[in-house]
Amino acid sequence: MFESAEIGHAIDKASYDAELPALREALLQAQYRLKEQARLSVLILINGIEGAGKGETIKLLNEWMDPRLIRVDHFDVPSDEELAHPPAWRYWRRLPEKGRTGIFFGNWYSKMLEDRVHGRIGKSDLALAIDRAQRLEQMLCKEGVLIFKLWFHLSKDRMLARLDSLKDDPLHSWRISPLDWQQSKTYDKFVRYGELILRRSSPDFAPWYVIEGSDERYRSLTAGRLLLEGLNAALDGVDQPPAQPHVAPAELNIDRLSLLGSLDLEQRLGKAEYQRQLVEEQARLSRLLRDRRMRKRGVLALFEGHDAAGKGGAIRRVTAALDPRLYRTVQVAAPTEEELAQPWLWRFWRNVPGRGQFAIFDRSWYGRVLVERVEGFCTPEQWLRAYTEINDFEEQLVEAGVVVVKFWLSIDKQTQLERFKERENTPHKRFKITEEDWRNREKWDEYGNAVADMVDRTSTEIAPWTLVEANDKRFARVKVLRTLNEALEAAIAK
Repeated sequence: MFESAEIGHAIDKASYDAELPALREALLQAQYRLKEQARLSVLILINGIEGAGKGETIKLLNEWMDPRLIRVDHFDVPSDEELAHPPAWRYWRRLPEKGRTGIFFGNWYSKMLEDRVHGRIGKSDLALAIDRAQRLEQMLCKEGVLIFKLWFHLSKDRMLARLDSLKDDPLHSWRISPLDWQQSKTYDKFVRYGELILRRSSPDFAPWYVIEGSDERYRSLTAGRLLLEGLNAALDGVDQPPAQPHVAPAELNIDRLSLLGSLDLEQRLGKAEYQRQLVEEQARLSRLLRDRRMRKRGVLALFEGHDAAGKGGAIRRVTAALDPRLYRTVQVAAPTEEELAQPWLWRFWRNVPGRGQFAIFDRSWYGRVLVERVEGFCTPEQWLRAYTEINDFEEQLVEAGVVVVKFWLSIDKQTQLERFKERENTPHKRFKITEEDWRNREKWDEYGNAVADMVDRTSTEIAPWTLVEANDKRFARVKVLRTLNEALEAAIAK
């Protein structure tokens, strides 16, 4: 796979100097078109052999293009904050927004490759890491991220010759890092596993490009041309209507039996019994979150449900038992301009709790397959693939030690009507009712079908849904607390 990058590619100085001005001007023009269109972002992943010119190429790109529109991130040893979050968190929070370019020097491929070379992961773990990287990149591409994956290569002989020529040179020996010497000892393994990774992670939407790095001029022109041609192809592309995905009818319940309709919404708790159970469950929650074993885990509780189903009241009963320093509530509304400039899961990744943290989401990423689906704010292709993206997202959270608890609070249509009217007639509750609530009510059945589809596709063993019968607020609040406590106890037991 690297044969063509070991034959001594070179460009003479005259040819280089003749081509460079036009290349630089074209790159700048493409960069400004990218900013003006603001429908794509560019992510450049830099990998390869030490000494093959990775750092020099990054410096050149910043010199040739407008550095104000480029951000370079180097992912080396993770910080304590990064170690406290799922591994992908450190990458998600640094993604470039639309119209801009991000360069990841060291990235998810660097991590998996180093881990495999040094025996920290096995063959199956490497395969899983490659598969996860592919799913991430596919999602990013569909969300408007143009990914360039560049592998800078040197043959073993050229790498060793470079080290020999620099080691005794007092003016240039500083260019040799400990990583250079380390890789000289593991070169064969590094190339073998690197080839495996490139072979398995070069799909049409984000292919690898291997660049020989022994000649600076050849390396620089090749990287610049690749970037320019890819940018122009994407910027010149006319948006084509996507092929209609296979979408089954939303309503398949031929016998008219629905998931939400099958819930027993008549369950009740008397006031005295409610007060007793509420205090018990709140005390239980407080003890569990203070358990020192929970310092190794994050907790994420998300609340979805019908309008006026009592999500806010349930959340307040959860937080009432806690020190404000122990939790954070994330209110999810329509995305901001900053959030719209990023892949849709970005705004949720940035709020993922770290170890020892508790995050409560009032609405969540499930808006993509609920309100955005029903109201037509996203295409069928977008909400259909969101199921897979959500399941993958939650799997990563759970694997990183986050306890994920998902609640859907359900009420019947008559109860919702009564609560809407109560809100309109109560001054201090009037702010809770909007015209949008009444419009959503007109699509009651559509939302019910979307909820059933959502539960069927995303209630997994690692992150199941809990459907809460919420006609009686007391019953619902206690069930939420009890379910959360049981999830925490199960996590501690592990």
